[in-house]
Amino acid sequence: MRRHLASALACCLSSLPAPAARAQSLQGDLLYRYTLLRAAPGRLQDLVNAVKPLSAAPARALVLRHSQGDHWDVMVLQPIGSYAAQLKDTHPAPIVPELLVAWQEDGFARGPDLDALAGFREGGLFHAEMFHALADKRTELVQERLMENAYLRGVGRPANAIFVRELGASWDCFTLGSYRNWTHYAERDGVSKDKAAAAARAAGFQSDDHVGPYLRSLILDHHDSLLTPVR
Repeated sequence: MRRHLASALACCLSSLPAPAARAQSLQGDLLYRYTLLRAAPGRLQDLVNAVKPLSAAPARALVLRHSQGDHWDVMVLQPIGSYAAQLKDTHPAPIVPELLVAWQEDGFARGPDLDALAGFREGGLFHAEMFHALADKRTELVQERLMENAYLRGVGRPANAIFVRELGASWDCFTLGSYRNWTHYAERDGVSKDKAAAAARAAGFQSDDHVGPYLRSLILDHHDSLLTPVR
């Protein structure tokens, strides 16, 4: 199944315009476990304190706390190397004490090496977009994410790390954008209309106004969240 998906993605990438193809550096084959957690009533700070050590070695997880958006409180994105390393125990220990958790969702996804993305882990604000693709549109959705990265680079904005689900959860893919702070995130308003239009066409979109509608033609739904790092 994985070989089939990789072949399909390779075919799509070979037909992309050059700027979009270059954006694939933010996609990768590193295996991650991602966990979404909602705190039990009154236990949010306890939950945050419990996941905080995961951001240090050896786990090297990216731990993010919800600020605005979806219903969960914390995302833990941890590189795991292999399924064998993660699932070696008959009864793996919970990621945090269960009494701190009202709801949890786990999945495994392939993505880039975040340590190789200059400044990514040092971001002060992260934007998560999580997608359910329409039937038979998952590969095209990943292609659109690559195209949108090329567009973002064309307008001088940070591109997004792309994660493609392999097992668990329900999301087909999700992306993470890293920003210095809230001001950096809001700077998109300073891009001129002509620059945005040129960047959209170079990335393979019909126009700047077509970026959003094209994405929506591929998805059942998507959820956005703004997150701050837990370090």
